[in-house]
Amino acid sequence: MDPVISSYQAPRIRFLGAAGTVTGSKYLLTFNQRKILIDCGLFQGLKELRLKNWDRFPIDPKTIDAILLTHAHIDHSGYIPRLIKEGFRGKIFCTQATFDLCKILLPDTGHLQQEEADYLARKKISKHNPPLPLFTVEDAKEALSYFETKNFDEEFEVIPELFSTFKYVGHILGAASCFVKAGPIRIAFSGDVGRWNDLIFRNPIPLPQVDYLVIESTYGNKKHDTSEPMMDLEKIINETVKCRGVILIPAFAVGRAQSLMYFLSQLKKTNRIPNSIPMYLNSPMATDVTKKFFEFKTLHKISELECQELFSGFHFIKTMSESIALNEKKGPMIIIAASGMLTGGRILHLLKTFAPDPKNTIVLAGFQAEGTRGRQIQEGAKEVKIHGNFVPVRAQVRTLENLSAHADYSEIIEWLKASNIHPKKVFITHGEPEASFALKKHLEEELSLNGFIPRQDQEFTLD
Repeated sequence: MDPVISSYQAPRIRFLGAAGTVTGSKYLLTFNQRKILIDCGLFQGLKELRLKNWDRFPIDPKTIDAILLTHAHIDHSGYIPRLIKEGFRGKIFCTQATFDLCKILLPDTGHLQQEEADYLARKKISKHNPPLPLFTVEDAKEALSYFETKNFDEEFEVIPELFSTFKYVGHILGAASCFVKAGPIRIAFSGDVGRWNDLIFRNPIPLPQVDYLVIESTYGNKKHDTSEPMMDLEKIINETVKCRGVILIPAFAVGRAQSLMYFLSQLKKTNRIPNSIPMYLNSPMATDVTKKFFEFKTLHKISELECQELFSGFHFIKTMSESIALNEKKGPMIIIAASGMLTGGRILHLLKTFAPDPKNTIVLAGFQAEGTRGRQIQEGAKEVKIHGNFVPVRAQVRTLENLSAHADYSEIIEWLKASNIHPKKVFITHGEPEASFALKKHLEEELSLNGFIPRQDQEFTLD
């Protein structure tokens, strides 16, 4: 009798983003002539990276059957509306919390794209006439109709003979690692890995056994500072209060703002900072994200009472007129406002008012990328350009350490040890080259794992 010839074809993986950089996460998995994307993020940061968002997509979006989305951050989700504009019509699978955050983040990103196009048109500084947004608010809202939510640990069929499961990974609300079974081949995609022993999120869930692992390396060459951010905040605030100054904290609306709110509410509750000091959250997006902590109580460590204290302890600034009115208020007070690297948003108007006064303190809550106002101020700039004018920086400038939502290399090693997995190969992505090479060395020396750093657009057969 002739042997049965199987139609099985080994899956292939192609790296369409986050290869040699920390942004634009997109991994194409091809299996039995079908295609799925794991993550679909925008390239962000340097102009040469942002321009990649306008390149023709490497494959016809109409041929992609589905997207598996690890979490809502724009460098993982932000290209979805554009992909749909170009013809993608498949399902987008993610956790419920990720979908809820995408409802906030994707339309906001569309709004920013439209604002940038309008600005270029007014200034007549684009080679395109008229300049167009990558996608609009309406495009983003349409994209939301393609989402389908799944529970953590629920196995589901993505395409015939390919199954997936989302595993809790900390980092932000809804974030997951993605476990895929393509026939007999098992592949895990780490997404962004959260911190070990984090104050807000639980430890990442160990991975099941896999044949291949795709892992992020954002902090592959760093170990996070061991300082206690609440102690640092306490000292900064009390010193500024003595001067009757303003504490101005630029913060990312998703994740960082909520961490800071939690720390500040705990400091007040324990009388480590004056109970009378008013605290303001000047970001409608951060307000909407904070509300999600009530809805997804099982995904974090903050109790319902502590969530209530977040809301009762802060004044939420909704309208632009309310934001402008903050400029007229006197210290002491604490203001959290977007954006985290001072690249735009309401924080810039506040910076113009409060940066020139040496009684005030600007608290930089985390990493400041090259070329941003945050980096300029962190490096001691005496003035920064805002809305066409130079603003003196005489306020005190302090940087809070140990606030990252990403695991460092030692925490990634800890997670993989807990997982006790033995993949044939580990693809190291989502990191600058120095960080990726450092993580490769740690994986090889500490876990005897075979690490490989893929290049942009490189493809591999997983057999």
